[in-house]
Amino acid sequence: MRTGLRMALLVLAAGVVSHAQKTTTKTNGTVWDRPISFSTKSRDSCTMVVSGAGDHTRLRVSCKGPSPPQTQPQTRSYYCDFQGTPNLCRAYNTNPRHYFTQMMWDMRKLNHACQGPSVYRPLMCKKGSDEAQMTFLASWPKHTTPKPAKTGQVQRKPAPAQPKVPKVPSIPRPVKPQPQPHPGKGTVGKKPTSRPTTRPTEQGEAKAARLANEYCWKSFHGICTYLISWFQN
Repeated sequence: MRTGLRMALLVLAAGVVSHAQKTTTKTNGTVWDRPISFSTKSRDSCTMVVSGAGDHTRLRVSCKGPSPPQTQPQTRSYYCDFQGTPNLCRAYNTNPRHYFTQMMWDMRKLNHACQGPSVYRPLMCKKGSDEAQMTFLASWPKHTTPKPAKTGQVQRKPAPAQPKVPKVPSIPRPVKPQPQPHPGKGTVGKKPTSRPTTRPTEQGEAKAARLANEYCWKSFHGICTYLISWFQN
């Protein structure tokens, strides 16, 4: 009796768990299976599709829009993939769709939905870890912005290089020699030349001797002659 009761309780518990899992799967399926649609600033029509990739969550943003005016009129398309583990954020588990809706609010402000930041941090999980954020994974095609050609501008050929003319070496002008001062003339600090002592002529000596004989003693004739001739000169 007790064994049968235990088996009944186990079957009832298993049924409750199975029903809860089915409800959760159904609820999550409706969130993941409903794409989020939006338009970019340049009027590209985009959709966001969420899928699982092992322990990670993957998001693909696919867009279509008109081609640039300078090309042929056709529709251009592109997409980009993001990956992360947003389930590490508690707020994401409460409302996962709103997590990607907040990402959509940032993407619709761009002209090109795949040219935004490499890591998106929705407001509801902004304080979460880096693993809880959606990180850019890949895109197609790789976007390159061509430089627009200027209208009315003719491409000119480069002018031929002109031959180089050798430079003529300049001839230095001859330096005029400066006159050198002669030694002993015009030099500063030259020694004064002593005036040569003029010797009395023979006529003066005779006159001095005559005066010495007339006015001096005989013993002083020599001295008197010298003195008289010195005063005469």
